[in-house]
Amino acid sequence: MPLTTTHNPPTFATVLLRGLLAGLVAGLLAGAFGYLVGEPRIDAAIAIEEAATHTGPVADDHHADELVGRDGQRAGLFLATGLFGTAMGGLLATAYVLLRRRLRGTDDGRSALLLAGGTLLGAVLVPFLKYPANPPAVGDPDTIDQRTVAYLALVVLGLVAVWAGTLGYRSVRADAPVWQRVGAGTGGFLLVTVVGYLVLPSFQEVPDDFPATLLWNFRLASLGTQVVLWAAIGLLFSALMSRGSRPGDRRHGDRRDEPAIGQGTPAHP
Repeated sequence: MPLTTTHNPPTFATVLLRGLLAGLVAGLLAGAFGYLVGEPRIDAAIAIEEAATHTGPVADDHHADELVGRDGQRAGLFLATGLFGTAMGGLLATAYVLLRRRLRGTDDGRSALLLAGGTLLGAVLVPFLKYPANPPAVGDPDTIDQRTVAYLALVVLGLVAVWAGTLGYRSVRADAPVWQRVGAGTGGFLLVTVVGYLVLPSFQEVPDDFPATLLWNFRLASLGTQVVLWAAIGLLFSALMSRGSRPGDRRHGDRRDEPAIGQGTPAHP
């Protein structure tokens, strides 16, 4: 006879604390990556900017007017990434609780990892392909507001694209070939993404004489920091959620608390 032990899902406070902890650790890891990989590129870009705009006594006055020096900025990097990671972990945990019944899975760890992966795809990778990060020496100050609004709009559209891909994947019958479900999901995702790329403006503000190698090394370092952050959040949050679920409950437990996940039809016999 199957076990009848009821699997009680964790409370919101428990899930939130797990997300905050995972986000804090992930933020510190991302800060370490940014310090080792990104900071040398920032220093090189700042040197190019200062060489083009300041020389001699003017450069000394510029450094004297700085509120926070480069040493302080490097130390603040860990504080910034730690706080940002904590906030993102809390948001991920909140989204997990709100979407738990729609994730169609009894494995809390796997569902948490999929949710983090979808966030990485929609909120990081989609905006990066159209609006990659630029070093300090690149960009017109007069367009900073327009660029910020466009970037945030694409972050929202990227998350909508992930949702559209999920709906497309689930719209195909469960007994259909896998390639049909994957194709429907990919089509929904690409449709929203392409529309967003076409509607939102493009910005070409990189000077012709700026070193291309430095530019792309900086962009890859910036992207790598975000990938480390979200990968670490996903893995840590998944591990914490899996630890809070008993294997016996996931395999044989009563699923009366999840009627909406499969629309009343169990996922497994």
